[in-house]
Amino acid sequence: MALKKSELYSSLWSSCDELRGGMDASQYKNYVLVLLFIKYVSDKYAGVPYAPVTVPEGASFKDMVALKGAPDIGDQINKKIIAPLANANKLSDMPDFNDTGKLGSGKEMVDRLTNLIGIFENKALDFSKHRAEDDDLLGDAYEYLMRHFATESGKSKGQFYTPAEVSRVMAQIIGIKGAKTSAATTVYDPTCGSGSLLLKVGDEAGTAVTLYGQEKDEATSGLARMNMILHNNPTALIVQGNTLADPKFKDGDALKTFDYAVANPPFSDKRWSTGIDPLHDPHQRFAPFGTPPAKQGDYAYLLHIVRSLKSTGKGACILPHGVLFRGNAEADIRRALIRKGYIKGIIGLPTNLFYGTGIPACIIVIDKEDAQARKGIFMIDASGGFKKDGAKNRLRDQDIHRIVDTFINLRDEPCYARMVGLDEIEKNDFNLNLPRYIDSQTPEDRQDIDAHLNGGIPVADVDALAPYWQVCPDLRAALFSPNRPGYLDLAVEKAAIKTAIYDHPQFSTFVARMNAHFDQWRTKAAARLKALEAGFYPKELIAELAEDLLTHYSGKPLIDAYDVYQHLMDYWAETMQDDCYQIAADGWKAVPYRIIETDKKGKEKDKGWTCDLIPKPLIVARYYPQDQAAIDTLSAELDDISAKLAEMEEEHGGEDGLFSDLDKINKANVAARLKEIKGDKESKDEAEALKAWLDANVQETAMKKRLKEAEAELDDKALGHYPKLTEAEIKTLAVGDKWLAALDAAIHGEMDRLSQRLTQRVKELAERYEAPLPRMVEKVTALEAKVNAHLKKMGLTWA
Repeated sequence: MALKKSELYSSLWSSCDELRGGMDASQYKNYVLVLLFIKYVSDKYAGVPYAPVTVPEGASFKDMVALKGAPDIGDQINKKIIAPLANANKLSDMPDFNDTGKLGSGKEMVDRLTNLIGIFENKALDFSKHRAEDDDLLGDAYEYLMRHFATESGKSKGQFYTPAEVSRVMAQIIGIKGAKTSAATTVYDPTCGSGSLLLKVGDEAGTAVTLYGQEKDEATSGLARMNMILHNNPTALIVQGNTLADPKFKDGDALKTFDYAVANPPFSDKRWSTGIDPLHDPHQRFAPFGTPPAKQGDYAYLLHIVRSLKSTGKGACILPHGVLFRGNAEADIRRALIRKGYIKGIIGLPTNLFYGTGIPACIIVIDKEDAQARKGIFMIDASGGFKKDGAKNRLRDQDIHRIVDTFINLRDEPCYARMVGLDEIEKNDFNLNLPRYIDSQTPEDRQDIDAHLNGGIPVADVDALAPYWQVCPDLRAALFSPNRPGYLDLAVEKAAIKTAIYDHPQFSTFVARMNAHFDQWRTKAAARLKALEAGFYPKELIAELAEDLLTHYSGKPLIDAYDVYQHLMDYWAETMQDDCYQIAADGWKAVPYRIIETDKKGKEKDKGWTCDLIPKPLIVARYYPQDQAAIDTLSAELDDISAKLAEMEEEHGGEDGLFSDLDKINKANVAARLKEIKGDKESKDEAEALKAWLDANVQETAMKKRLKEAEAELDDKALGHYPKLTEAEIKTLAVGDKWLAALDAAIHGEMDRLSQRLTQRVKELAERYEAPLPRMVEKVTALEAKVNAHLKKMGLTWA
């Protein structure tokens, strides 16, 4: 059976449990990722002639397995596995598998490393047939681990990783996709960290390109080299060193220039000038623009990128928001860059995206091509588009797509993006702070004093709901009636607003039209999905499918096409992705399997069966609906009986209740008490209550037995049906009953939210102005008189 992404992730993450406690995530990540690397290259390249990665004889994962349980396992791993692999592939600063301070000593180390190796022995983790060149299952797992390591490493040690979502944005906005690329096309990251950003740019290129990266931290540069191999980029050039003080990529004495450059440098690096004399920089990075402040290195990295780009080069750099508006030396540099025309765009990002800091950041987009002709800077304020993910914020797929679409098309959008002319920027003294040019704040919901004084709903507030009235012109008149010039009254009861909206013929027509619109896409998508065959590439599929859905809903009234797009991407991540990887590997097969759980004592327990591609409810719903209906009826009857029992226990419980003499209300105690009071006339009521309880208890027991038998029978029927399924039936169940049905339900929910938003706003306006001030004063006066009258009767008066 194909390896599911979710299972791969959980398996690899569980390996970290063997290491937690002895070290923090910034350290134990190295052990886990090195083991992942060794397992992958052993499966993929061991014994393969002319392979891009050399696995020396005796240094494969199989040889590491042979060391399990050895008393000197750590030392043996270092000597027999790590050292030969590192030497053969120019990998440096590998973790020490014999470090007693981190891994423990004696039996503790032996057990820990043995268990760790055992996790990677899982048969599901067989990468020998892994197609890294197209669907990066392992590379994605690496990204997953890096993100979690960054989360656990904390503020000071999480800077080795640029969030994949931000990397995707940068990779797409620099324009490499669609450009003519080849192996001669160069991509550079001067602060490459673990290499994820550099790889994302490479992925966007239409052909294989040459990747260059430099990283200051030796251990992290080693991770980057492994990352390149795991992502099938073994020829990428990753070097270790301080980029500003000792740039490694040169043409003679001059800096090498590249077609594309991206970077996520350390924010506000206070030690950026260590090892160099900024005023006499041999590479002329600062002289044309100005020297960055001694303790503020953001522009030092940006200017290094500018200098490292060819005359037509394009780049993007993540920097703290302060670079847009800080003064003094940075203001001079900013002015010079703007006048040169090098800054093509600025994208403001949400706060708390990055693992090393919570401060807001932006992407500065550099484009040297036709820079002198540039008349403005395209600005996007994307600070409001994100989701919460634990303590951090994350860009959603829809946020990424919207940013990229808007930037690529230079599309002006109110409160979000606009092209800002250089003359306007100059009037603002070359300050690029986004709020000066884009007002992304939610408009204040203003109160109408006249309406509070004299009643009525302001026409302006109703006019603000124009998108609804454009779709349903008569709905406005159905909800509101004239009051006086400029004001309206609610024409229906507040409790009837939702019904008036949802049942209105024009709204019903709109909903039906949107349902038909989805059905058009559903029919086309179903044909596309049912035509899938083993060997297809899931990433290509979801890219095509999602783009098609987004296009299908673009321009439709009231519904946000990006929201619809997000529903598909969410379902893909949760369920559909694993299904598609399974089909890509094994074809359209629905094979149930037993769920076996092992407790702490090693005892196995059968927890039933399941089927990933076609879950049991789909089989039942299509082939055994009558059996399920009968079970539902039995379940409802059982609920009624159980409720009746609970009601009797509530009624007759307590200290003075008929059941008060019972220690516990159960069949044995009730029967014993009934026998005890048999024939006692004074206990007649108690006897009747006890007998009623026993009768209901007997019914409940019998009903539970019937229900259990019916469920077991249906379970057997469903399990026995899988071998009978034809491929066409599996496709119908998976595509129609599972995937598209789930997406259909999610998009239908959008229609419900539309009516709810309108209902909520209309009700809010009605409640806000339903009691004008004079009426409130009258009511207060009447209540005051009523209270005074009561006080007078009580002989009390106010002074």
